[in-house]
Amino acid sequence: MTAAHATATVEAVFRIESARIIAGVTRIVRDVGIAEELAQDALIAALEQWPESGVPDKPGAWLMATAKHRAIDLVRRKETYARKLAEVGRALEDVPAPGPEDIADLDDPDAIDDDLLRLIFTACHPVLSPQARIALTLRLLGGLTTEEIARAFLASEAAVAQRIVRAKRSLAKARVPFEVPYGEDRAARLSSVLEVIYLIFNEGYSATAGDDLVRPALCEDALRLARVLAGLMPKEPEVHGLAALLEIQASRIPARTGPDGAPVLLADQNRARWNRLLIRRGIEALHHAGHGPYALQAAIAACHARAVRYEDTDWTTIATLYDRLAALTPSPVVELNRAVAVSMAEGPAAGLELVDALVADPALRDYHLLPSVRGDLLERLGRRAEARAEFERAASLTRNAPERRLLRERAARA
Repeated sequence: MTAAHATATVEAVFRIESARIIAGVTRIVRDVGIAEELAQDALIAALEQWPESGVPDKPGAWLMATAKHRAIDLVRRKETYARKLAEVGRALEDVPAPGPEDIADLDDPDAIDDDLLRLIFTACHPVLSPQARIALTLRLLGGLTTEEIARAFLASEAAVAQRIVRAKRSLAKARVPFEVPYGEDRAARLSSVLEVIYLIFNEGYSATAGDDLVRPALCEDALRLARVLAGLMPKEPEVHGLAALLEIQASRIPARTGPDGAPVLLADQNRARWNRLLIRRGIEALHHAGHGPYALQAAIAACHARAVRYEDTDWTTIATLYDRLAALTPSPVVELNRAVAVSMAEGPAAGLELVDALVADPALRDYHLLPSVRGDLLERLGRRAEARAEFERAASLTRNAPERRLLRERAARA
């Protein structure tokens, strides 16, 4: 095997296994920052050794064993060795360098998955800001580099790096336990975990700024995290609700933009390009979901997915589902979406009445979709001059270039 091939193999394996390695090491050192450094040390060891010795049969387990061995060495060097050793367990005494038998033992998926679940809850701890949770989750669980996270969210690499460093320090300072919480704390923390995955997907599905409407890589990262979480927490209905929502939404991505990257509205999308496998996966996940906000959004997405043509969409059911969602999680954005559904079920005048009631809401003052929806309803009512003004206002508010071009085109046609 050439050195270049070995290096490429190391990097590919690390990208896949890094979250599991960091999770396993965090259980020993109780610090995600130190755990990430030790995982990087294992990566360097592989880069040094594999080109000469060859890639081991179980490369992920080799990296895990190496990182854990270095973690144990670090614990032993600490002044608080006795206390730390008691936390880790007496079984770690006199641990030799990782050999074949260690690697075989570390290939136990149940133990690793337990640690992975703890890592997810740690990275999404409420002590961190939402932005910090997203950056840390993508770094530790998504395997993204700081540069990739910065590029995805159109932020400077230095700003993202600082955000991640501060997040690790905050977790260490707050002495956040490496555990899956229980009871009320678990419910609160789980909502944070789901929100982070949801926000990552949304940024990929409809980018807030930049030259691309969709960033599929972010959607893929969020979808993978949702699937992992559903596998680790199969008895949590809302986890399946989120997974169902993301599967169905992701199915539309190939049809959301044209060959030139321009947005394609839902009414104009070629539904033959929707990914039927993802739709089937989403509807299956929906069978295991409850009646929470993500499950309701997934049910709405499923209504769209089941319609062979746009004209076949069951808007009455969608409006009813939005009624339930608004009662469960009241928000002006949900009300705006409900207004769209009502306009399709009962006519644009009924929808415009609901939208006009939202115009004064401060939360929507700079939300470009409010004037965009209002412009659409006014256009359907034949009030073209007013519609043109609304589309122009929406174009001035969005920071996404493809959306801005679409809105200006709609203003010109109105």
